Amino acid sequence: MHLDVCHHTFIKAFKNRIGTRATGTQYLKLKCRAPAAVFILLLAAVIGAVPCLGQQDWIKTGTGLGMEKVRLAVPDFKPSTSDAKNTDLLKVFNDTLWNDLDSAGIFDMASKSFYPLAIPGTPTEVKFEAWNAPPPNAAMLVFGNLGVTGNNFTVQGWLYDVKNITSPQVLGKQYQDAATSDAARTIAHKFADEIIFRLGGGIPGIAESQIYFVSNRSGHKEIWVMDYDGANQRQITHLNSISLSPRISPDGSRLAFSSVTKSGWEILMYSMDLNRLVAFPKFGGTNLSPAWSGDGTKLAFSSSRAGDSEIYTVDQSGTNVKRITSAKGPDVSPVWNRKTGAQIAWVSGRTGLPQIYTMEADGTNVQRVTDQGYAVSPAWSPNGQFLALSWTRHYGPGAPGSEDVYLMDVASKQWVQLTHDGGRNDFPSWSPDGRHIVFQSSRGGSEQIWSMLADGTNVKQLTFSGKNTQPNWSWK
Repeated sequence: MHLDVCHHTFIKAFKNRIGTRATGTQYLKLKCRAPAAVFILLLAAVIGAVPCLGQQDWIKTGTGLGMEKVRLAVPDFKPSTSDAKNTDLLKVFNDTLWNDLDSAGIFDMASKSFYPLAIPGTPTEVKFEAWNAPPPNAAMLVFGNLGVTGNNFTVQGWLYDVKNITSPQVLGKQYQDAATSDAARTIAHKFADEIIFRLGGGIPGIAESQIYFVSNRSGHKEIWVMDYDGANQRQITHLNSISLSPRISPDGSRLAFSSVTKSGWEILMYSMDLNRLVAFPKFGGTNLSPAWSGDGTKLAFSSSRAGDSEIYTVDQSGTNVKRITSAKGPDVSPVWNRKTGAQIAWVSGRTGLPQIYTMEADGTNVQRVTDQGYAVSPAWSPNGQFLALSWTRHYGPGAPGSEDVYLMDVASKQWVQLTHDGGRNDFPSWSPDGRHIVFQSSRGGSEQIWSMLADGTNVKQLTFSGKNTQPNWSWK
């Protein structure tokens, strides 16, 4: 059985089963060896209407990046004991803390070359005039100490307002754990998040968040996970099949994804607490792209169980199946507005090339969001204001357009292009603080995971081994 699908840059998940890349209004013809024919994964998103000039203030304001940056000094923590393990653990801790704070996008990090020679390790060692005046000219100072005793280590850390000499302490924390590099990284993440929460408008930091993604480095497309900064990459599934579209639940306890099974493409459920698959119903047809509601009580997904691919919702256990689209043409890649829980954005081919639509969660009030090009992979920002998406604005034979990540304000339909560095840029996913976006890109020659601030700056590559695609940022 064959299925025609109109996704022009499908991530080659079915290498050796897919024809050449389609152009114009042509289609990719897929053939699946599984009993149920392989439909595809047209994830979508996009924008549209009024092009904006320059890097708009409305993006920075809406994502919290428009706030005035705090001038922050972060000298290396000092050893508090003479244990030989201090050196290695301090390097891990200091590097991680600096990178977390630098990546937050809300600080003006004072260069370490401007720091005075006398670095404080405790409050009594702070010389305010050395930090609040040029050359460091810091408003806030992060300092502390780390010491190993036996098999454990202790970290003491402070955040001082060095402009407020009479009452400088904003934060004081102490942590203890086993003397390992992993523990040093974890404590640095925790302390960084505490600082970001207090100086970033009460929005929790993302240093302890994780990114789920698809990797072929084991020989099969399996689901993997890594820390937000690309560290600690590790394999979750071992199905020796093709697994796609990982979506972690809001509470982090369950991972929904699509995989080829003996009965075809099914939605599978993995318990992060039990470290194994758990029972989830089979729906018949081809089932793809699960998406969690903001409260974690429902899933939306695409299914061809009734013939054409449509959007369905189910309870978290897979019961109470409801079909919410019914137009001719494929409807795929749903994503819930996590802020309201009342809207779903998705991709539809009902008018030809895929475009982005929104609707209420019961299928009513359908609105077309994009009106040109090839728009896929919608991702709703945590505050419900923006859609990130992958968009080829000028699509067809000879068209000069490229596939880039864009950002659209849903209410005003204003958009701005975030990526400009070539390759195919797709599958954007928001960080829980709404200040960062992770995405896949082939700009370096192979498909890898990259991250950037939500205004398109501070781009960083996170994966390097194998092909890595379809990232999904945890909700917290």
